[in-house]
Amino acid sequence: MEAYNISSYLREVSVDVSSVVVLVGTLITIYISHWIYRWRNPKCNGALPPGSMGLPLIGETIQLVIPSASLDLPPFIKTRIKRYGPIFRTNVAGRPVIITADPEFNHFLLRQDGKLVDTWSMDTFAEVFDQASQSSRKYTRNLTLNHFGVEALKGEAPASDGSYGPENSFHLMAIDFAARQIFSGDLENAPLKISDMFRDLVDGLMSFPINVPGTAHHKCLQIHKKVREMMRDVVTKRLAESERRHGDLLDHIIADKNTESFLNEDFIVQLMFGLLFVTSDSISTTLALAFKLVAEHPQVLEELTAEHEAILKNRADSDSTLTWNEYKSMTFTLQVINEVLRLGNIAPGFFRRALTDIPINGYTIPAGWVIMIATAGLHLNDSQFEDPLKFNPWRWKEIQPSVVAKCFMPFGSGMKQCAGAEYSRVLLATFLHVLVTKYRWALVKGGKIVRSPIIRFPDGFHYKLSERKK
Repeated sequence: MEAYNISSYLREVSVDVSSVVVLVGTLITIYISHWIYRWRNPKCNGALPPGSMGLPLIGETIQLVIPSASLDLPPFIKTRIKRYGPIFRTNVAGRPVIITADPEFNHFLLRQDGKLVDTWSMDTFAEVFDQASQSSRKYTRNLTLNHFGVEALKGEAPASDGSYGPENSFHLMAIDFAARQIFSGDLENAPLKISDMFRDLVDGLMSFPINVPGTAHHKCLQIHKKVREMMRDVVTKRLAESERRHGDLLDHIIADKNTESFLNEDFIVQLMFGLLFVTSDSISTTLALAFKLVAEHPQVLEELTAEHEAILKNRADSDSTLTWNEYKSMTFTLQVINEVLRLGNIAPGFFRRALTDIPINGYTIPAGWVIMIATAGLHLNDSQFEDPLKFNPWRWKEIQPSVVAKCFMPFGSGMKQCAGAEYSRVLLATFLHVLVTKYRWALVKGGKIVRSPIIRFPDGFHYKLSERKK
């Protein structure tokens, strides 16, 4: 009898345990199902724009960074515009994002900074380029305009005597010139090449933000640390040389230390890092693309050469360097630069964060969501640019100002337009001036383009140069 009671008790316990397991499993299933539902259907005070949130946690990040061997729209954006229209929702690295290629909405949005939206950076960028206060942002913009803006460039255009000619790598040339403007090239004798480090840094910036050894993001942060240490040495030495003046941007910052409370050593190092990066990487890629496109289109090269030979012919002093008036006279050159910038789409887009719910075309963008203005979707819009993938600088003779205002923004638009926009154009124009007046060249190998989503030349870009006979 006693044995029977024990056996019965064990059976009852077994049933209870099984019931608990089933109950816990059911609750977990309900929770996961609810979580997946909420992931796919985020809360919104209205109807969300069409789209997909992708897989839990990672969203559609993998699809976004799949490389394509074309200057066309990234496949991720192109297929979704066809499926959902010019405004759609997605999820990148676990963050809800609205991507827009709508010219009217983008034009409106870029004039709402501080009202409906604010500037935002991807998590990796925010970690590498520290988010600054409003006062320091204003200071940085004014500082950049003072040294890289129109008035500064009028006084002294980049050297056009061949010292920055294409015999150097595009990346090295852009970084070298920017470094001279920022801190007089004080990193020339650094133990590590900053140009190589910046090239690896870019790959990590577009990676999934997981800081684990072996990942691109981890390598990016390690490079960031090394570059900052190198720049800290420059700042420390410069502060110790208080009596010596170099006349560069770093001197300007140090002189402002007594009046701006946020200008501590850490901020100065980070500011130098950020300025060197933004004035070098995108420009080097644009230089390489300009070289490739001009070389592949003989008619463009012919007209470009004629324009620059006319500039040399009209000079009173044949040995003088490029002047601001000569730069402004380069009608066709500036058309070539516009076309390179339109096709290149070096930056994947501009990011804003919604400060409040934003209604658009019957949909609602929730407050807190990130909005990516896909510039490639504007620059390659066939309703605004005929045969948009064709390299055709002459198209800029006929393009209306309204199209330029709403569908061409390689440097942003509105109050947040890049302070170094004119600097980039001048450097590109100077490069083309030196290229067509001093050199002849032939492609040796490489030149293949891959966009992922930033343009890269995976096989390099090798060419044979010969000095042009006078």
